[in-house]
Amino acid sequence: MSAVRRAWAVRFGRTVALLGPDGAGKSTVSRLLEEPGTLPCPVKVIYMGVNPDVASLMLPTTRLARALRRAIARRQKTRHSHQAGPAAGERQGSLRTGMRPTALGVAKDAARLGTWVLEEWYRQSVAWLYLARGYLVVYDRHFVADYHHTGRSPDTPTMARVHGWLLRRAFPRPALLVCLDAPAAVVYARKREDSVEWLEQRRADYLQLAASTPGAAVVDATAPVPEVVAAVASVICTHLPMCGTGGR
Repeated sequence: MSAVRRAWAVRFGRTVALLGPDGAGKSTVSRLLEEPGTLPCPVKVIYMGVNPDVASLMLPTTRLARALRRAIARRQKTRHSHQAGPAAGERQGSLRTGMRPTALGVAKDAARLGTWVLEEWYRQSVAWLYLARGYLVVYDRHFVADYHHTGRSPDTPTMARVHGWLLRRAFPRPALLVCLDAPAAVVYARKREDSVEWLEQRRADYLQLAASTPGAAVVDATAPVPEVVAAVASVICTHLPMCGTGGR
């Protein structure tokens, strides 16, 4: 390998994904890793999850579509609040329970899938730009990891299976996976959004992925935040020694 190709391979290998169930501390740790001096190279954090309310990177078309949906929802809510009597209730009920045509449903699911694929590659493109400028990119979550177990259940929707297959086959993987591990009861106490059973399942999923991925690491997320950040930084410097080379 030529010196130029080796230099570019090193630069584009500076990617780390922080994994773990909600409440494990991914966003907090990634934000602190971004602070100057925490790592021996400049860091950029990119959210690689499916929650649009958290994502700072989003295609303009997606932002516009979300704004339109919110405006329509507010208008419908206002209209329904001014309606009274059984007729209004019957109309609302029919909207909620009406069966949509199969072809229309498939078309909508395919459109949503297409939108998400574009969003994922948009964020990946931004990551490549940061890497080209000499940054180490830390992913808060990662699409490939979150869809790793898609299809395990026979109840998984077809489009979700297709999405998972596309991610596993084509989407770039981070150079390093760091699983922030904590018991479900601990993360539930921090962020009461999912059930303990669901969080425990997600914990098992991430641990299984870390165990089956060469070079992945598991960090105890029950420790105080400064200790967790220091442990993650140590793992990054150990597994990605190139993070100390180069610059902006």
